[in-house]
Amino acid sequence: MLISNEKIQELSLKIKQLIESSPISELNNNLHALIQGAITKMELVTREEFDIQSALLARTQQQLKRLEEKISQLEEAQASRK
Repeated sequence: MLISNEKIQELSLKIKQLIESSPISELNNNLHALIQGAITKMELVTREEFDIQSALLARTQQQLKRLEEKISQLEEAQASRK
């Protein structure tokens, strides 16, 4: 016994409608909203944003190190003049 594509599609549509009207669908929607809200509260960033901020931090640390070295040199020069 063969079932036509039309009957399969009709059955599939009825199953989909049944699931959409069931508590499972509502639970799925609520769970999705709950997870989305939790992710939003975490204030996550994209990988690209993270990489940009990491590179900026590395450059800032290098500049700070150079400035600290320059200050040390200036302090040593000032101390040797006294």
